[in-house]
This record gives sequence, structure tokens and C-alpha cells, in this order.
Amino acid sequence: MIWVWIVLQGLTLLGVLNYLRHLPTERKEAAPDGVVVILSVRDDWDGGDALIERLDRQTPTFDLLLATSGTCPAAEALAEREGRRVRIVRAGVADDEGQKVHKIRAALGALRPEDRFLVFIDADIEPPARLLGRLLFPLDRGKADITTGYRLLLPDATSMAMLVGAVEMQLATLPRFASATMPWGGAMALRRDVAGRLELDDVLAGRLSDDMAIGLAGWHAGLRLRPVRDLLVASPLAGKTSDLFGFGVRQYRHIVTNSVGMWSLATGVVAMQAAGWGWALVSGGWVSIAVGYSAAWARACVRWRIVGRVLEPQQAKAARRSLAWDMAAPFVVIWAHLAVQLVAASSRRIRWAGWDYQVKRGRVVRMKRAKL
Repeated sequence: MIWVWIVLQGLTLLGVLNYLRHLPTERKEAAPDGVVVILSVRDDWDGGDALIERLDRQTPTFDLLLATSGTCPAAEALAEREGRRVRIVRAGVADDEGQKVHKIRAALGALRPEDRFLVFIDADIEPPARLLGRLLFPLDRGKADITTGYRLLLPDATSMAMLVGAVEMQLATLPRFASATMPWGGAMALRRDVAGRLELDDVLAGRLSDDMAIGLAGWHAGLRLRPVRDLLVASPLAGKTSDLFGFGVRQYRHIVTNSVGMWSLATGVVAMQAAGWGWALVSGGWVSIAVGYSAAWARACVRWRIVGRVLEPQQAKAARRSLAWDMAAPFVVIWAHLAVQLVAASSRRIRWAGWDYQVKRGRVVRMKRAKL
């Protein structure tokens, strides 16, 4: 059993080293014409001054298309201030699909003929100045049909936030292969003609998860999905314990309600690690525990380097808080990860952005406003 444990821990370390090895040293960017950035916001959005400031630093020129449900005062003020560069589409309230998906579909219907490249972002990210240029480069060169970054959480100093961050960092630093990539809707791009080939409006209709729907449809259509490995995009994480745990469950519930097979594979891998740690702590002895901790510390060192290479210094400092859990109690991270996966499979109900959704095979079958 000890040799199985050594091999298992060695593979996890090799996976993180693989990510570091494939980080691009030459970060080529493109700045084509006809770029539109689609941002779905709630009607109580505060205007995202920090986000808009970061978007202004991007190399490509672009139009910003804000998708709201109704009247968003901050969006209206931004559009008035920026003029033609900022457009607003008011989607109304959905009754049979996710509200975010509903707004994205409205945005697709409001595109202009000159909009050639579509970039989707989330309102809670802290994008680097290279975000648009890096996402657009493979598309502009014809090397990909869909490109994507990935979220890297910046937890506050609370233990639960750091634990959730540690789980997410495990996922963020997995090896990225084009044949096994799912796009992340917080930083994703595709060409307008690809959206047409994919019949994107129909793909999204009735769905709750925009990125899962696009990713699965892209796989089935044989599209080239490319991860941009240096785009681990910072996203702050804070809140109460129940909210943080709920965040993790929701992410996996999106997966299990869209693809049970994908959830099963991910859960099986984590379950092996969880069982291995159980054996090591109960009956494996000091050697097995030392093997586990050695691998965990080595992974933490590699992730420390990854974070330093892809994030701004202050962002990296916050992201590295997650590594404390991996170094002090790596088995807790694995068990927490498995718990989130198992709880996610216990229901098809997803609470998200003020709505309660009942989902079956990725489609919304019932929705109502969540009770406060």
C-alpha cells in the first residue's frame, strides 16, 4: 500500500509541475478590430469602478455591452459617461432559464454587424492588463475556436475562505489540455462566426450554466477549446462560512446537473486521495504521513511559483493564503473537497444570485425568487 500511496502523491506533484512547465514565457497578444466585451450585471450593480479601470488598461479597443435585467442606475451612468463605447441591453426577467443566461442571450441578440470577437467576463474579477489580448491571440491567429482563462480565488484571512481557496487552487493548477478543457464564463472568448456555427442562442436556451452549456456543445461540435494557462484570473473571496461552503457546492452542482460522468470522474480522483490520507493517518505510520506531507509541501512550493508568475504582487499575496491549509493539513483540504462534491450530488436545486433553480440535465425546470 505504501508504494501505491507514493505513486499517487507523485502523480499529483507531477500534475502541478506540468502546469508550471507549460506556463508561456512569451505572452503574445492580439488587438483585432470588432471586439465586444459582454458583461452581465445585476440591477443593483455598483458600477465596478475597479473593474472598469482595469478594462481601460487593455490593449485591444473594444465596446462594452452591459446586460441587465431591467434598469441599472450604475450601468446607465456608465453608458452616459462613455458614450457609444458602452451599450446596454435590458433582458427582463427569465421564467425558464438562468437569469445570467437570459441576459447573455439578450446581449447576443443586440450584437452589431461589426462585432467579430465576443469576450465574456464576470463582474467580480480583477483582470490583468493582458486579459483581452491573450484571449484573442489564438482566435485571431486561427489556432482556436474558444479560449478561456480560469478563476483563482483571493481569499480573505478567515480560515474557511482560505480552505475554499485551497480547494479551488487544486483545480486551477491542474494540467490543462485542449482535449479536456471546459471554458470558464468569467474570462472566455470566441469569434462571432463560431457562435453562429454553434448556434449559441439555441445552445444557451433553457440552461442555467452558460460556460458548461457552451463547453459541452463545443465538445460535441468538435470545436478547438484552448486554455490560456497564464490567465489565472484573480477573483476576491469573502463571506460567512455557510456562504463560502454554498459557493463550493454550487460550482460542483453545476457540473453534476450537466454531466454526471464529468462529476463522477472528478469525485473518483478526489475520493482516492481522501481514502489514501485516511489510510496514512490511521494505519500507514509515520512514513506514509511523511510522504503525504512531503508531496503537499512540494506542491505548495510549485503553486507559490505559479501564482507569482501569473498574478500581480498584491493578488499573489492574497492567493497564497490558501497554501497555508495545504502545508498544515493537506488531508483537510482533500476531505473538504470530497464533501463539497458529495453534497453537490444530493440535490438538483441551485440557489444563485437571488433565485432558486431546479435543474435537470442542465436545463431549468422550475425557478422562483429565493427567500431571504
